[in-house]
Amino acid sequence: MLKKSEFGTSIKVAPKIILLIFILLIVILFSTGMGYIEISPLEVIKIIIAKISGDNALLHGINEIFPYVVYDVRLPRILTAAIVGGGLSIAGVVYQGILLNPLADPYTLGISAGAAFGAAIALLLNITLLGIYSVALFAFTGSVATLFAVIFLSSSDGRLSSNNLILSGIIIAAILSAGISFMKYVADEQVSIIIFWLMGSFGSKTWPDVSLTFLFVSIGFIICIFFARDLNIISLGDRSASSLGIDTTRVRLTLLITASLITAICVSVSGIIGFVGLIIPHLMRFFVGPDTRKLLPVSALTGAILLLCADTITRAVLTAEIPIGVLTALIGGPFFCYIFKRKRRRTGG
Repeated sequence: MLKKSEFGTSIKVAPKIILLIFILLIVILFSTGMGYIEISPLEVIKIIIAKISGDNALLHGINEIFPYVVYDVRLPRILTAAIVGGGLSIAGVVYQGILLNPLADPYTLGISAGAAFGAAIALLLNITLLGIYSVALFAFTGSVATLFAVIFLSSSDGRLSSNNLILSGIIIAAILSAGISFMKYVADEQVSIIIFWLMGSFGSKTWPDVSLTFLFVSIGFIICIFFARDLNIISLGDRSASSLGIDTTRVRLTLLITASLITAICVSVSGIIGFVGLIIPHLMRFFVGPDTRKLLPVSALTGAILLLCADTITRAVLTAEIPIGVLTALIGGPFFCYIFKRKRRRTGG
């Protein structure tokens, strides 16, 4: 059962969550209709209902190519973008809480570098063992291997400290970045494929991508919510947390692995997409405060909306599609500078 304070927290944040869910559904609806072939929102709704219910009578009067465009081409890409945006935002909230560092994000511990290294190997060696999922599998494996390397390097007497985790992540990421640069050097004509993957894209996503990403991110979100109260206490310091009966090492390790696995699955299907997990938690703290129980669901929904809007701009608004990672960096970089400068002014520098 929820405690009285936790129940009160849920009641207060519920209207914001409902509003964000509504906005997300509206964005999905309009994004699905946008593109080279324009499809009205009403037609999109009819197509989706017809596919779910099997009632093909709803498709009467609709161009026969529209159902294929909506259900098989656009929706998998759109839903994958939304799930990845939510997943990266969840990971950002957790990393900033665990590491007690406002600049921490899903890539602080080198998880993205590990994914990039694994993907670069698969692309360089032209590994097609699992078809189109070979690169994603190697990227996921690289992320997980990097995570355990960082934990091994930073652990001391069975304990994990925030500073050691950050330093270990920087060291491992630097080594992997050098390896990626070397692979680019020897890749010859394949270097463009590696560079394009590193810049991130949601092109050619399928329903299995949606299902797999949603499964991992949902499980990770549930685990993070379960430990949200403990994460709030840990943010007060290890001594305070220990005095309240919190096993800081166990909680920190559990959340670290969970957030890293969320990041790994997201990066494996989308490539490197920066700034989402860094900016969204900061932005949402202005609206709901630092309480992780509120911050996690609100950040997840806002991240989904933001990344979906960015992908829609690259896919349907710009004359030529650019990698999504480039757009998020172009938007996120200046925006984060603004937040950082504003925060410094409030705190007196």
